[in-house]
Amino acid sequence: MTAIAPSLSSPGLLTTTVAKKVVMALTGVILTGFVLIHMVGNLLLYQGPEALNHYGEMLQSKPPLVWTARLVLLACVGLHIWAATSLTLANWSARPVGYRRTAYEASTYASRTMRWGGPLLLLFIVYHLLHFTVGSAHPDFIRGDVYHNVVIGFQNPLVAFFYVLSMVALSLHLFHGVESMLQTMGLSHPKYNALRSMIGAAYAAVVTVGNLSFPLSVYFGLVK
Repeated sequence: MTAIAPSLSSPGLLTTTVAKKVVMALTGVILTGFVLIHMVGNLLLYQGPEALNHYGEMLQSKPPLVWTARLVLLACVGLHIWAATSLTLANWSARPVGYRRTAYEASTYASRTMRWGGPLLLLFIVYHLLHFTVGSAHPDFIRGDVYHNVVIGFQNPLVAFFYVLSMVALSLHLFHGVESMLQTMGLSHPKYNALRSMIGAAYAAVVTVGNLSFPLSVYFGLVK
């Protein structure tokens, strides 16, 4: 008897746990790459208004590129949330009765905070777009003056605190996410466990330190 492997067009393929993990990994590659590039671009804040505003003008001068990137990122966020939610619900349904005692030996603090960190990051994305892109959540938004918008925006202590809290959630999300992404993509041998953790921690640290520096530098008057 000849076994027939399921084709990629099989209706049930995307419903499997493995497929959903692959979707999370592939969208994770794009999203983690974006947050790094976004952070590096924002470092121009420390070169002054001219450098940061010129960077913003350069991006806005290429509408097809900007909108393509936005649509791809939006699709990735949607697919990432769908896969994560589906996997979480499947995990809950597999264990309808919780353990009398929770054992954390096989998990990290970052992995255990993914379920609240994800919704917080979604809320942050929406607010961030309204704050710095649309301007409707900004007290003194000036279109095209990115430097002004950043400095004025982060002078509000509640806004600065929310950004800091969101970046902490992003740090935990990246740490566990990058590690899981590498495992799904094949780096799953026990001898690579330490390497995966190191890569996840390093990536999360670089992105988080960079992003935390923006609200903190403005709020404490280092950037005016």
